[in-house]
Amino acid sequence: MAFSSATFPHDLVKEVFNTAQGHSSVAKLSEQVPVSFSGTDVMVFQLDGEVNLVGENAAKAEHNNSNYIVPMKPVKIEYGARVSDEFLRCSEEKQLEIMRGFADGFSKKIARGLDIMVFHGVNPKTGTPATGLIGANSLDTNTDVTAVTYVPATPDIEGNIATGLAALGDYDFNGLAIDKTASSELAKLTINGVKQYPQLAWGANPGVINGVATDINTTVSAVTGKHGYMGDFKNAFKWGYADVVNFDVIEYGDPDNSGKDLKGYNQVYLRAEAYIGWAIFDGAAFARIEE
Repeated sequence: MAFSSATFPHDLVKEVFNTAQGHSSVAKLSEQVPVSFSGTDVMVFQLDGEVNLVGENAAKAEHNNSNYIVPMKPVKIEYGARVSDEFLRCSEEKQLEIMRGFADGFSKKIARGLDIMVFHGVNPKTGTPATGLIGANSLDTNTDVTAVTYVPATPDIEGNIATGLAALGDYDFNGLAIDKTASSELAKLTINGVKQYPQLAWGANPGVINGVATDINTTVSAVTGKHGYMGDFKNAFKWGYADVVNFDVIEYGDPDNSGKDLKGYNQVYLRAEAYIGWAIFDGAAFARIEE
């Protein structure tokens, strides 16, 4: 099989993002919607008051409301790996096996990258702020997100969650992402010698705590001092991907800027690129637990 530039087949794209959803807190807790390359505008309505009951021959009422557009513009993410140039000469079956292995690894990197960008607003590779691409479109940089202080010396993660819940106002509490430190504190919590969260014993990730969808993930604490994110993930947040994953097999040069020429090391470079976007409709629908 000859490779240069191509795209993943449609079924492999779906497989990549299905796998990614299993490793991303954001994807587990929120709704995924289609996103185009040019971006998708989501109209958000703020409807105050209640519906009006109209009697026979009665006048309809005035309603107070507002609306605004939240853009979901996809960002490009990429990941690459060097492999032996024997890849070019092996059987088509073997090439596809290698491609699928790479695609599986790439899907997990997409999952981590999505979480890290949405939670922290940084470039997942470098850890540096990605304000030019993301701006306030992260739960760390959006100033409307409520910050709840976690004090390491006297940890009370259950109290932190209760404080965050009170700050959500009319928004629902339907999603919680916490790190292993917070999970461990909940697992150790006892009242009269009875563990309150036995489902978290031994580092388990049960998926639901007290009826709320929950995920325990190291991406939460990818930036030091962060321990949890909570809020209305179902209604105040959306994410999605453009249905194309570019795939290149590069035979020449130094595509990863490592200083090592591919031909000089008998290698080829496999690179995949995907496009993902997301939108926070209202930062007030979320709280973050941080030191």
